[in-house]
Amino acid sequence: MEQRHLGRTGLRVSRIGLGTLTWGRDTDEHDAADVMKTFWEAGGTLVDTADVYGDGDAEYLLGRLMEGLVPRRDLIISTKAGSVPDPDRRYDGSRGHLLAALDASLARLGTDHVDLWQVHAFDPHTPLEETLQALDIAVTSGRARYAGVSNFCGWQLAKAATWQLSAPGTRTRLAATQMEYSLLQRGVEREVLPAALDLGIGLLPSSPLGRGVLTGKYRGDALPPDSRGASDHFGLFVEPYLDDTASRITDAVATAADGLAVTPLQVALAWVRDRPGVAAPIVGARNAQQLTAALSVEALSLPDEICRALDDVSAPVHRYPDHDWSTL
Repeated sequence: MEQRHLGRTGLRVSRIGLGTLTWGRDTDEHDAADVMKTFWEAGGTLVDTADVYGDGDAEYLLGRLMEGLVPRRDLIISTKAGSVPDPDRRYDGSRGHLLAALDASLARLGTDHVDLWQVHAFDPHTPLEETLQALDIAVTSGRARYAGVSNFCGWQLAKAATWQLSAPGTRTRLAATQMEYSLLQRGVEREVLPAALDLGIGLLPSSPLGRGVLTGKYRGDALPPDSRGASDHFGLFVEPYLDDTASRITDAVATAADGLAVTPLQVALAWVRDRPGVAAPIVGARNAQQLTAALSVEALSLPDEICRALDDVSAPVHRYPDHDWSTL
């Protein structure tokens, strides 16, 4: 699998990443082992997790697999901290919480460092410089090699990255930002992606298949019984992308796939993988068969005319001040 630099850093990652959101809950140890082996044998290196996935079980399971199946040295491990199970405060970006969470993640993973550590979301109740200091401490102490953020909007990302760049050699520059990005969700193109490109931050798209909708499995009225849309955990997560707009885009993806003699999954994933600024889409798979289908995109590059057609059919409405005001 092709490797790419993560933003303006020396860290290289596989251009498809493996997500572990369902590990320890919907994906058991046997299926996770098959998925990990398939990913590793295909040349994949970037594995993404978080301390809250499966209430910590995803990290624990990943640690077990690194212990007995896949060498730690062959993987780029990325985890996140900051989300908390508190209905009154969903995110805790305090230095104390983040560093304690990192130590707990390392214990579950069974390693002395992660390659990329990300703040899971912006915490409006904690000074940003305190949150970012936790990243600096993690890197200088050797517990993390690189640092990033997740789910920061445009001004939050720009503020955080600029703060880190203002003291080179003292503060750790942001290497990555993880955000949802697909043909069904192009909101990052308004401000997040331009900021990331300008500041040298690599984008790691989550849900690159539109929460599974772009695979075409939800075409029609019925929900497949084994799908995320029909599950108790993810039904509400998928539901927003089952509207008429999503249906129109999904139909266009299917038409492109038919013309290229490939699958809708391959078309949707190739589109987001090759967008400017994207380092590696993060793909979740419940089993090795699903992952193999996603990894088959490696040989596919979409023709320019297909990309333009998909751009047009999925184009979000961006007006003032996102476009040049003189053209409005």
